[in-house]
Amino acid sequence: MRRTGLVLAIALVLVLLLPATAFAKTTVADIKLAVDTVWVIVAACLVLFMQAGFAMLEVGFSRMKNVGSVVAKILANMGIGIVVFWAVGFAIAFGTGNAFVGTEGWFTHAAPDAVNRVFSGLSWTEVPLSAKFLFQVAFALVSLAIVWGTMLERTKFAVYCIFAVVFAGFIYPTVGHWIWGGGWLSGLGMQDFAGSTVVHLQGAVAALAGTLLLGPRIGKYDDEGRPQIIPGHNMPLAVLGVIILWIGWWGFNPGSTMAAVGAPFADIALTTNLAAGAGVLGAMVVSYIHRRHVDVGMLGNGALAALVAITAACAFVAPWASIVIGFVAGAIMYLTLIYVDRIRVDDPLGAIASHGMGGIWGTLSTGLFATPALVRSTGVGDPGLLYGGGFHQLGVQALGIICAGGFTFVTSYIVFAILKATIGLRVKPDQELNGLDISEHGVYGYAESLVATDNYPANGNPFATARMQGELWRDR
Repeated sequence: MRRTGLVLAIALVLVLLLPATAFAKTTVADIKLAVDTVWVIVAACLVLFMQAGFAMLEVGFSRMKNVGSVVAKILANMGIGIVVFWAVGFAIAFGTGNAFVGTEGWFTHAAPDAVNRVFSGLSWTEVPLSAKFLFQVAFALVSLAIVWGTMLERTKFAVYCIFAVVFAGFIYPTVGHWIWGGGWLSGLGMQDFAGSTVVHLQGAVAALAGTLLLGPRIGKYDDEGRPQIIPGHNMPLAVLGVIILWIGWWGFNPGSTMAAVGAPFADIALTTNLAAGAGVLGAMVVSYIHRRHVDVGMLGNGALAALVAITAACAFVAPWASIVIGFVAGAIMYLTLIYVDRIRVDDPLGAIASHGMGGIWGTLSTGLFATPALVRSTGVGDPGLLYGGGFHQLGVQALGIICAGGFTFVTSYIVFAILKATIGLRVKPDQELNGLDISEHGVYGYAESLVATDNYPANGNPFATARMQGELWRDR
């Protein structure tokens, strides 16, 4: 019995010592890597959740007969984008290659001891390859989501699917390689910390190309070419989408450090949110001056335009500058949206104004406001004009905008033109009038509001039809 008790006592001591022994083998570097990896995954979750923000924003600005098609498109783009970016896009963007494209790392494959050699574009961060991919694919999906904001309520579902393959597999990652993956613009020192150009301008420019070929919605312009208001059906949902996107930007910009220990992600979160608040104010002021009332939709787009603008500059500028950047972005967005409407470019979501002009202004702003200390800490580019850096960085930023925007517009226009000549971009007029929910997907987003049944008769409901299986409600 004594011997048995002694054995049990020794076993208990060994069990208690095992955690301490294991911890003793854990180095500071191991702990840092674990913390950094957790932060990158959390940031990736926040960025991926932005898809819910886009869904609510687009649903809110759409008419009731099209809300089902919006969410179907969001899910399809997520599915296609993730698989295609895993197969080829990630390699083109971050794989080792030449100044224009990556040529290694297809299907996100690299031997454990060769990850930094194969994916040299992301060798600066030590988190595992899977964490790098998950974070970057969330960015690609955001850019793809932006494309469709201008093309709501009249585009064939097949167009979304086909273009998603080309955009996620080639267009987006090519520009990503130029700026983030060690390409030629990176070599010039272009400053685009989290993607004002790579993510947002690309999405907006591709959207512009598609919208020009697609044409406006039926009823958007009268016989004399004057724009008519086609209001979205649910402004609270649209504002909810803005708030979700705003929160998602806490992962978008601070997460782009791709590290937590020793990284200034809290400072980046500060500049991001100061800019967003100022963007709301900028849109509010211009809206009141122009119309003598405050447009709720404009306030939301003001926040988004400011968030887009600060995305390039968030790691390079002081807090006061982020307020200037955000306020100007909100004001520019409002003026651009009015101009776009007048030249017969039908953009239901305001994506060209918020993501396009916001992206341009934000990318240029680093050439004005980048501080010497922050430039040194990031090791990218030169200080801005207002800090004695001269016009060099401003010129690099402008060159990046022109080249990245030009490449994306031309390639997107070609793809959309081919689709228009083959399967067609646009649904038939009667399908557009009936709504894409029923014509493209066979179901209604709000079935009770649009279809009368024996249990839910029309009863004078202006949104319901009088027959169970007959006429479709038409919102002209």
